[in-house]
Amino acid sequence: MAILDNLTKGVKGFFVEEDDHTPIPTATRPLPTAPAPALADLAPGQAQPEQRHLDHIAQLLAGDGRDFHAFTKMVKSLAASGLSGPLLYQTAFNAFAAVTGVDLPTLLTSADALTQKLADDRAKVQERHREKTGETVPLKGPPSALAQLRNQEAQLQADVAALSKQLTEKSQQLQEAQQQLQQEGTKAQAALASYELANAAAAAELQVHQQATKSFLIK
Repeated sequence: MAILDNLTKGVKGFFVEEDDHTPIPTATRPLPTAPAPALADLAPGQAQPEQRHLDHIAQLLAGDGRDFHAFTKMVKSLAASGLSGPLLYQTAFNAFAAVTGVDLPTLLTSADALTQKLADDRAKVQERHREKTGETVPLKGPPSALAQLRNQEAQLQADVAALSKQLTEKSQQLQEAQQQLQQEGTKAQAALASYELANAAAAAELQVHQQATKSFLIK
């Protein structure tokens, strides 16, 4: 029968699967999938997570073959054989329970445990990220290199702001000094010109009187 053939192929594929990275053939009817969350901090053009993060999650979810993660691998293997919908999950559970002896409540408890495991790991990674970015201070050890660079950036920005303020003040003082210099220079030039006029007038008058004296008094 076709269903038995599919079941045999799916179960066989489940047991010969060596790791989480073995390619899975495309199912004729795709499994229902939850929408991927929007990740605002991904680099431009980065639509997929890095392989090291995929490896970390795979290692985090790896179990003893009797947990919900192993069950999902069974589901994927049977889906690749053409099963889908309720039949897919009922068949996968029957085969999984027959092999492992795990009942449905235990399987669902395992699913909750894996969900909590992912949530706890995410909280740890986010806390390390906050420590790296300097948002929080690590409980032990010196600040991270990124935090130190952020502190250095903040200090340099403060220094630049202080220097900019000093530059503005000095520029204002320079402008005032230049205006005073121009005013004093103008006054000095005017005073010199006035003196030259007075000196020239006095010299001319003296020369006139000198000539008159010589002319009238020397015989």
